[in-house]
Amino acid sequence: MPPLEIHPLSGHLGAEIAGVDLARLDDDGFAEIHRAFLDHAVLVFRDQKLEHPDQLAFAKRFGEPEVHPIAIGMESWPEIIKVWKPAGERASFGTSWHSDNSFFETPSLASILYGVTLPPYGGDTLWVSTETAWDTLSAGMKEIVDGLQAVHGASRAYDPAVTGEAKYRGEAAINYRLSDAIDEEVVHPVVRTHPETGRKGIFVNPMFTLRIVGLHEDESDALLRFLYRHTTRPEFSCRLQWKPGTVAIWDNRCTQHYAIDDYEGFDRLMYRVTVKGDRPR
Repeated sequence: MPPLEIHPLSGHLGAEIAGVDLARLDDDGFAEIHRAFLDHAVLVFRDQKLEHPDQLAFAKRFGEPEVHPIAIGMESWPEIIKVWKPAGERASFGTSWHSDNSFFETPSLASILYGVTLPPYGGDTLWVSTETAWDTLSAGMKEIVDGLQAVHGASRAYDPAVTGEAKYRGEAAINYRLSDAIDEEVVHPVVRTHPETGRKGIFVNPMFTLRIVGLHEDESDALLRFLYRHTTRPEFSCRLQWKPGTVAIWDNRCTQHYAIDDYEGFDRLMYRVTVKGDRPR
């Protein structure tokens, strides 16, 4: 396999990789992709043709694919979530800043999203580098937040009263199951160290972080608002315009992402697999 053609998407994260067929990837090719993954955190591959086994096989190169405890996967492929948004409906999956499944005891390492039916415009995805966000904090703020812990949970994101009862009755495009995971809480460091690169990054997000341990509610809220605002600054971001056949993989250990809901009049069909990670340190 010739060397990868790597085209950065922004100044801080993201790259488009050209000339790769993910369905026919050999070990040497994956080793190069893995190095690029650690360097850029978000990788984009165009013009792919993946069957469900192909997407799962690619995911398994990074680790163990997860079965989500709440969002229901496909009947024959429970590790794959069919991310379908019909024309005429608003998008409701991933439409605020978050790191996938940070409410898990071992949050997702990577997410792999494959676009099949895409709107002619709209529906872009944004990512930000949480490592750049950490690097650009003042020394004083680093001293304040490094060592703090935060509580993460799914109660706000998956509460039936918020998401709609139809999802839990099996009447929506993406359906959910009632699970103890909705109300469970886990504690993770506010600043985590990437287990493979050793780089630090901010690990709180508006979707799943509930509060900071040991602070009064108003103190916790104020500090979290600052960290959310700082982490999602535009200059820390990259943006992807999806096309049919596009695959994106991103590192949840050092990024957050946001699915833009601006394509109500169009269908969008994608397939997502997440890979199990380890406990943040």
